[in-house]
Amino acid sequence: MKNFLALIVLNYRTVLLDYRCLFESLLWRTIRFNLGQVASAQAHIMQGSHSVNIRNFFVPGPLGRIPVRLYQPAREAADGSRLPLVMYFHGGGYVSGSLDDADTPARFIAQHGQAVVLSVGYALAPAKPFPAAPEDAFAAATWACKHADEIGVDLDRMVVAGDDAGGGLAVALTLMTRDRCGKPLAAQILISPMLDPSMRMIGDAGRLQSDLTVEKCAASYRQYLPQTMQRLHPYAAPLEVSRLAGLPAAFIATAERDVLCPEAEKYASSLIRAGVPTQVSRFAGITHGALSTHLPLLKEIVNFLRCRFASLQGNDDQHPYLPFKLNPSTAL
Repeated sequence: MKNFLALIVLNYRTVLLDYRCLFESLLWRTIRFNLGQVASAQAHIMQGSHSVNIRNFFVPGPLGRIPVRLYQPAREAADGSRLPLVMYFHGGGYVSGSLDDADTPARFIAQHGQAVVLSVGYALAPAKPFPAAPEDAFAAATWACKHADEIGVDLDRMVVAGDDAGGGLAVALTLMTRDRCGKPLAAQILISPMLDPSMRMIGDAGRLQSDLTVEKCAASYRQYLPQTMQRLHPYAAPLEVSRLAGLPAAFIATAERDVLCPEAEKYASSLIRAGVPTQVSRFAGITHGALSTHLPLLKEIVNFLRCRFASLQGNDDQHPYLPFKLNPSTAL
């Protein structure tokens, strides 16, 4: 087994480099476990030229410090201008998850989308139920706005994104920003979001062969929303919101084998009816848990951001929507 893995590292170096953004963490742990410290040195090829600089720190929040992870492309913008900012919220059903769970999409967006990504570790239930998580999200966004010069971002191209519960928080943040007259957001990226505590639209896990079940969703909502009336709050139940006009353009990704697919697509239709530019992509054969690290989805996100930023700058013709290609890396 050791010889086999060593052969892969030595002979398929270019292939490994191409996909290091997606498989770096998993392959690093696997190689280190099986080959020991000597082969671990060879696994450094997965890190390429360190094209993303990463920092972990804390920002102030209403209930204490909020852990965040900042991803900054190593290459500065060609003309020295500031980069877009993408705030990313991890999944976990509002009761679990961490910054590590968001590492793959955050790293990919930073590296291939040439954007600064701020991944936020918000408060989790049941220790800190609603509204702790959305208030943490808003506090992190406020911090980013105040420190835009320090992290080198353009607030006119500020985007919120998240998967699972993080998708629900991204929606909540768009509503809070609008309601509290905050800095307008440029776009929202929702990856199989949790949007409906009533679960009226939830799919049949058996028929869909979903890895996420109705029982698991119900258990998460019970801990996150311990009071019945909280399930009608717009920041907890975006699917119930009727005032959607003026929200930022949306990219909504759903998985075919996911019980949350119907409610996400229902929300997309509501946005479209409200006049919000919305792109919806359903990925065939993909489960809920696999969607956030699905390579075709990550490519779609990067393309969506390129087109959205070009539209904001009035350069639609110069940045058409094109199939996104990953160029092989030749650097160690």
